[in-house]
This record gives sequence, C-alpha cells and structure tokens, in this order.
Amino acid sequence: MGTVDIEAVTMELPLRSSVTGKKETSSHISSPIIPSDNNPQEVDAGALFVLKSRGSWLHSGYHLTTSIVAPLGHRHLRLRDLTRHILGPRWAKYYIGPLQFAICVGTVIGGPLVIGLSLKSIYMLYNPTGTMKLYQFIMISGIVTLGLAQMPSFHSLRHMNLVSLILCLAYSACVTAGSIYIGHSKNAPPRSYSVEGRSINKLFGVFNGILIISTTYACGILPEIQATIAPPVKGKMFKGLCLCYAVVVTNYFSVAISGYWAFGNQTFPTIMGSFVEEQKLLVPKWFLVMTHLFILVQVLGVTVIYMQPTNELFESMFGDPTKGEFSVRNVVPRVISRSLSVVVATVLAAMLPFFQDIIAIFGAFGVIPIDFILPMVFFNLTFKPSKRSLIFWVNTSIALASSVLVVIGGIASIRQMVLDAKTYSLFSDGTQSS
Repeated sequence: MGTVDIEAVTMELPLRSSVTGKKETSSHISSPIIPSDNNPQEVDAGALFVLKSRGSWLHSGYHLTTSIVAPLGHRHLRLRDLTRHILGPRWAKYYIGPLQFAICVGTVIGGPLVIGLSLKSIYMLYNPTGTMKLYQFIMISGIVTLGLAQMPSFHSLRHMNLVSLILCLAYSACVTAGSIYIGHSKNAPPRSYSVEGRSINKLFGVFNGILIISTTYACGILPEIQATIAPPVKGKMFKGLCLCYAVVVTNYFSVAISGYWAFGNQTFPTIMGSFVEEQKLLVPKWFLVMTHLFILVQVLGVTVIYMQPTNELFESMFGDPTKGEFSVRNVVPRVISRSLSVVVATVLAAMLPFFQDIIAIFGAFGVIPIDFILPMVFFNLTFKPSKRSLIFWVNTSIALASSVLVVIGGIASIRQMVLDAKTYSLFSDGTQSS
C-alpha cells in the first residue's frame, strides 16, 4: 500500500514554486534539474553523479529486490525532495532526511555483522578449535565493504544487484531444501510449535517480530531507486516492483514455512544457526559452506545499495557539480567520506552485535514511519480525496495503526535490546541464539 501511494504521489504531484508557493505548469522533467533564471533549484553533485538516470525497469527490479514512476509533473529524485514539495523544507531537512539517513546507516551496520557471522561459521566448520573472534570477521567484512563503497553511482551496481537477486533465490532454495531434509532425517531435533514465556514477553515478542519483518521486507529508498531509471519512466517502476515482490514473496514464505516446520520455536534468529546442533552438522558441510557464500555476496549487495542515499548526501555536501565526476576535486572527498562512514559502521557492528535488535529498533523509528505512515499522509495531502471516501479512511486507518505500532514496537525493541545487553560485553563473540 505504501509503495503504491508513493508512486502515485510522485506521478501526480504538481510543481510548486519555491518563491511564490503557487502551482506551476511544467513539461516532462527526466533528468536532474539544471539551474536557470526561472528555476531557483540548483543541480547538485549527489543527483548528478550518484543518481544517474540510465537504468531499465529490470535494473530497478534488481535494485528493489536487493534492497527490498511516471511523472506528469516534477520528477523527484530523492525522498526528501518529495517531502519538501508536500510538507515543506523543514520536514525534509529535520525529519525525513535524518530518518532515512538513520535507516541506511542501520543497514550498513547490519551488513558487516551478518557477513561476519557467515565468515565465522565457515571458519568454525574447518577449524572448530580456532581462536578468531566474531569482531575480527566483522572487520574483514568491513574491509570488503570499504572497497565496494567506492562504486561511483547507483547505476554502476546493476550487475552486482542482478547477481544478488539470483543469490536471493539460490539462498532461499538452499534453506528450504535444507530445512525439509533435516525435518525428515533421523537426526531431526525435537520441535514444539507452542509460544513459550510469560504473557508480557509474548506480547512484546509479537511487536518485535512485526518490526523485524516490516524492516526486512520494506524499502526506504524508493524515490532514489526510481531516479536511476532512464526516461521515459512510465510503467518501468511498476514492472520493477512486480519483479521485486515476486522474489520477496517467494523467498519469505518458502524459508519461513519450511524453517518453522523443521525447528519450531527453537529456530535461531538467523536460520542457518539451526543447521548445526551442539557442534553436530545436520546437513553436509559443503552445503553449509555454499549457502553461507550465497549469504556473503547477497548481503554485500544489500549493504552497498543502502549506502547510496548517504553517498548522495555526501556528494551533495562535498562534491562540485561543475567539475568532472572523476576529477581529483570530487574523487578525494568521495573516497574520504565513504570510507569514514564504512569504518564507523563496521566498528559499531563489532562492538554491539545485536543484529535482530538493531533491525527492530530501526524498524520502529525509521521504516514504519517512512513506509507505512508518510505514504498515506502524502497521498491524502496531494490528491485530497473526500473525507467520505473509502481511500481517505483506509489511508488514515493505516497511518494511525502504524503510529500505534511505532510507540509499542519501539518500547518492545528497546526492552529486548536492554535484556540482551545483559549477556554481552563490548566486542563479544556472538549473537543471541534464542
């Protein structure tokens, strides 16, 4: 619902003069705005270098799947541009911009953590008595991410994201097959489908789970992905979304159903942890290694794609659009700013390896507002449907229910992190397993 509304708003939103505040008539705008006497909005290096409009609908599908429109008026390249035109510059600068930035940073923190977990799992398969710690593998993954962070633009990621899309399907196929194999084997662990714990823990657990799911399968960078599509863009974003959700739905239900069937309420937060029981492999070693390698490459794609909005922001702040994209003037600040952001995210991931807790917190305070509240508000403010119409009340109801979820879910996610923190020290050697 949120995705459709954002696309519709982007399609229909009239251009509004930043000087007079009046609606203006505009022709099709298909590229970053070029400054002129009649247009006070200036082009910036972020839009020019990072959000290149060269991709096809397939490319948008790759980007959307890895991460998770047709203008009749002004083409918005960024979520904060869309917000600025609907709610005003203060909302864009002080709320939506920081919110989206936080989501992207959270994902970049989670990426090296997940990759580090997979690297350590492979290491332990071949060296069970090894002394390397989780934070060391997180640092290794951060180094790889540091190199990929220098990819110049969103469009330059299209081939990597095609590989990532394929590996999404390969990973879900492996996990589904592995779960079914374990469930039918003589070594199948005992399983129960009851929900354990006190009532209060069950209640908070439900909200925490909703936040994790909504964060994992939502996308807070839709306008930025749409900006990569070459004109004319009519219909391309919809095709990309169809490809994205076909993959997402297939992955989610196949892994969720088979995993819960095989392991019940003892399923690990990361399903691959359930494939090893007390140092005993429940599937062949080569199968585990292969699946972990799929995870490595796929999560690298996720991490790099969620760096793009922050890269675009850095480019806007420190880049010079009058110089060449690969001039020394632009390359030096680009490398420094992107490298620093990866280093900070990697250190935080190594210090605080609470993967699902981090995801839940960013879901409560970032993804839910951007994906389930603001699209409804944007639609109602832009199209002004009658207050007696069904669409107005559907949008309003979704926004209100999501607001309640933010409050309760936020409390639940912070509470869970506090509980988990009691069993950890800085740079601890693992994540919680239950």
